Amino acid sequence: MKQEIRRGKLYGIGVGPGDPELVTIKALRCMKESDILILPSEPREDCHAYRIVRQIYPEIEQKKTISIPFPMIKEKEKLEEAHEKIFHRIRALLAEGNTLAFLTIGDPTVYSTYGYIHRKVTAEGGMAEIISGVPSFCAVAAALGISLGDGGEEIHVIPASYDVAETLNWRGTKIYMKSGKHLAELKWLLSSVDAEVYAVSNCGMENQKIYRDAVSIDADSSYFTVVVVKEKE
Repeated sequence: MKQEIRRGKLYGIGVGPGDPELVTIKALRCMKESDILILPSEPREDCHAYRIVRQIYPEIEQKKTISIPFPMIKEKEKLEEAHEKIFHRIRALLAEGNTLAFLTIGDPTVYSTYGYIHRKVTAEGGMAEIISGVPSFCAVAAALGISLGDGGEEIHVIPASYDVAETLNWRGTKIYMKSGKHLAELKWLLSSVDAEVYAVSNCGMENQKIYRDAVSIDADSSYFTVVVVKEKE
């Protein structure tokens, strides 16, 4: 099987945070050249990455797609078991000589489920290539019209679904991603912080919403809410 996996190729393609015009030319080319598109959710119409691409590449509806949902769990053993099953399915497709395009929102190197599969494929000598996409926090900064870092200012990208209390004292700009159900807690923590607080929900999508202080953030807003905290000048 380790030899057979080299017959195919896997692309990990970032399609940006939501605005279809931010999908790169290279991403489109690799999708067109692929035999099968791998979507990390089902049905495909519910996949955010698929819906983004469909707006500028309607022919995607004629492409063969396979939905392989990734579990949103933190238990290490269960997560590893799930990733192994997903990898075996993708490995079988590669062994058949297929070129696969794994679509993911944002960039595949930033808190993406694709990273687990990429490491497993390359570990067995398979061909895998990452196609960069616009990271959500960069698009958020653009929507807000702010700079994330100037001069020697540090930039911290933080998964907010974990304990973030101690990060509030870090210097520089703090970017909180993937808050999920913890957004209300993060909002409460930030309400007493002497800093500039911003947030954008559904960046680049039709229902995008911008917040310019902690108090106004909708704690029940989308999972796709990025919070930015900057030190006051």
